[in-house]
Amino acid sequence: MNLEQLITDIGYAKLLLILILNFVAGFIDSVVGGGGLITIPALLINLPKTPIATIFGTNKIAALSGTSVAAFQYAKRIKFDYKLLLAVVFFASVSSFVGAKLVSYINVNTFKPIILVILILITIYTLIKKDLGSVQTKSLELRKKILYGSLIGLLVGFYDGFFGPGTGSFLILGFVLILGFEFVQASAYAKVINCFTNISALVVFIRQGNVIWGLAILMAAFNILGNIVGTRIAFKKGNKFVRIVFLIIVTLMIIRYSNDVFFSAG
Repeated sequence: MNLEQLITDIGYAKLLLILILNFVAGFIDSVVGGGGLITIPALLINLPKTPIATIFGTNKIAALSGTSVAAFQYAKRIKFDYKLLLAVVFFASVSSFVGAKLVSYINVNTFKPIILVILILITIYTLIKKDLGSVQTKSLELRKKILYGSLIGLLVGFYDGFFGPGTGSFLILGFVLILGFEFVQASAYAKVINCFTNISALVVFIRQGNVIWGLAILMAAFNILGNIVGTRIAFKKGNKFVRIVFLIIVTLMIIRYSNDVFFSAG
């Protein structure tokens, strides 16, 4: 489907709505991840006849574009441990590729109850631990950081390729809880890793022809603008702001998955 045909099918008003929501998603993604919670439902609602793999592929183009800009902004201000970063990127990218390959073969609904329980536990823990992510709480030796980080990469990378929404939030939580990072630092790592998991999954979707390129490019432009604005505000407001946005996004994820688990027919 080309862009002209798409506009004919859905109209300019729905297209504009999709683009505005991509700006909002880019803003949220730059801070704590979870932009897919906005863009994927927007695409599913407005493009009901489009195959799910094409929805995911088109969304990945926009997500990758915005996240790449945010990752660059973070990289100018955050000092990375590149041994840790490269290890996590490698394992996350491999598992994301595998996850994208399995989208057509496994019913994603099977995993939704498990994800829902995890999200509820995450929210409770973050609310109880009011200082969570405000400062760096652990000083692990590099070997342990790489081991734990690689496991986070494997799990979250697979989730990103297989389904996707909230990947950045899961990465941030893993780095804060397990590696003891502060929220802004964890968000910086999450952006870079998420870029590579998006690329890995996109290789599969592009090869399969599951991208509406005209729409993806327009979505990418608005997603980039949202990421630029969000990154600047995240640095200005600091860890407290990021924690609040994180809690809001995780709560929205709980509502979304609760609806899927308890009320959706399929």
